[in-house]
Amino acid sequence: MNTRPPTQSTCPAYATAYEHVGIRVSNPESARRFYERLGFHEEIRFDDYANEMATPAGVRINLIFNGTARADVRNVLQDEPMKWPGVTHVAFVVDDLDALVNWLNEAGIAITEGPEPIGPRRVGLFIRDPDGNVLEFNQLL
Repeated sequence: MNTRPPTQSTCPAYATAYEHVGIRVSNPESARRFYERLGFHEEIRFDDYANEMATPAGVRINLIFNGTARADVRNVLQDEPMKWPGVTHVAFVVDDLDALVNWLNEAGIAITEGPEPIGPRRVGLFIRDPDGNVLEFNQLL
């Protein structure tokens, strides 16, 4: 439902919800297992090229299976000196960041940054998947 009247500078069909993010991975099974540990489950598999995964709350991601493995697992958008345009990370909201921190530590998943305040409205942390894709988790204040 459009809650504000369109103006000349406002798109008449602006985004009202977030559907999913596509995450390119090099090893579909390893990536699927990693994201399952984070609470996602595979709902649909599109042959050999992608899947759809969702949490019980309906947060969705697509794993895209055509990534080329890198020996050093460096993220080309985050870790390289040249800063190319592109989506650098996806951010999720959680209810209990402390519980997530404890679980990540027990699960052996490295926290690469945080937890720390990010502006006035959230506390967040960052992890990486097996391909170096950056995932942010936030608890809203």
